[in-house]
Amino acid sequence: MFGLFKKKDKKEEVVKDIAIYAVADGDLISIENVNDLVFAQKMMGDGYAVVPNNGTITSPVDGKVGTVFPTKHAIGFDSNGLEVLLHMGIDTVSLDGGPFESAVSENDQVTGQTVVSNVDLKGLEAAEKDNVMIVIFTNGNEVIEDINITASGQVKKGQQIGTVTLK
Repeated sequence: MFGLFKKKDKKEEVVKDIAIYAVADGDLISIENVNDLVFAQKMMGDGYAVVPNNGTITSPVDGKVGTVFPTKHAIGFDSNGLEVLLHMGIDTVSLDGGPFESAVSENDQVTGQTVVSNVDLKGLEAAEKDNVMIVIFTNGNEVIEDINITASGQVKKGQQIGTVTLK
């Protein structure tokens, strides 16, 4: 009569905590320690970086590939509304894709264990480019409440290194 005994519609569960993963075997570093002011000063957003020991690069989040740049040096992801950019190396756009072999395409579903690129680290070195793998949360100011990085030092690709809490 008054709807007192009706079953309430269950609301769709909202994901608040997103796991973030190491994108390579190597040394996890703060984004502030990246040798590029645009990244270090967080002009594109907050994040983290890994100096890789090898060229097998995995996804930083569980989600969907949004963009694979034509030069293959960067890949965009969407994870429950969090926009994530994986930028491979510094000043590598000028290499026109040379040392990068993409393993994913736009709209592919990925997890933190999905290989997204194979990078020729010797090729980067020969081109005198920094090989740091940079992860940036590009819409962080709008959607992030907190970033909690729980790992430090040496990490393994696919290892959960923390969480991002959405607003």
